[in-house]
Amino acid sequence: MNRPNPTLLQPRKTPQQARSAATIEAIRQATIQVLLVEGVGRLTTTRVAERAGVSVGTMYQYYPHKQALLFGIVEKQLLLIEEAMCAASDRLMGEDLKTLAEGLAAAWLDAKTADIVSSRAIYGIASEFDLSAAMGRAATVMTELFDALLANAPDARFADRASVAFMLAALLGGSVRMVMEADPSDGNLERLRIELPRACHAYLVAARI
Repeated sequence: MNRPNPTLLQPRKTPQQARSAATIEAIRQATIQVLLVEGVGRLTTTRVAERAGVSVGTMYQYYPHKQALLFGIVEKQLLLIEEAMCAASDRLMGEDLKTLAEGLAAAWLDAKTADIVSSRAIYGIASEFDLSAAMGRAATVMTELFDALLANAPDARFADRASVAFMLAALLGGSVRMVMEADPSDGNLERLRIELPRACHAYLVAARI
């Protein structure tokens, strides 16, 4: 598959005022709605503009083409998840390993399932792009957050705390992604709610010295 260069997918401009930000959000929501109804193959900037209630010219002010529009949707989703995990990290600072495992797993699942229908639509288009840079940035952010949490946990000491933080991020991300892509049924998501905190806690206990 020939994936477009991420440098060619950046928006032409970023919103500087509340009105512009509202326009961007309307475009984002309209894109997701068109994806759900029409599928990625029938998605066009014209359809999105009509549903968002903006002109095609306004669309092009921000997104030069369809691929840039879709890439922006995926990047926005990654940013929202990062913001949710930063907030969770602030709440959990200084807690013990069990509380950390439960809190981080819950926050990750909450972020991923806040809008389960939209999340599935986004997963369906993510494979079309080279997300290595964005995913690398997200992994770095998560690892740094988790490293700080582990450094301040009262019942933890690790020989290589950074590696433990990285693997904790991989455990959370990989587990949820597998279910979201394969079968995000209510039953499977409920199993994740129960089992993912246990898995994270068991790993942290096994890794400490």
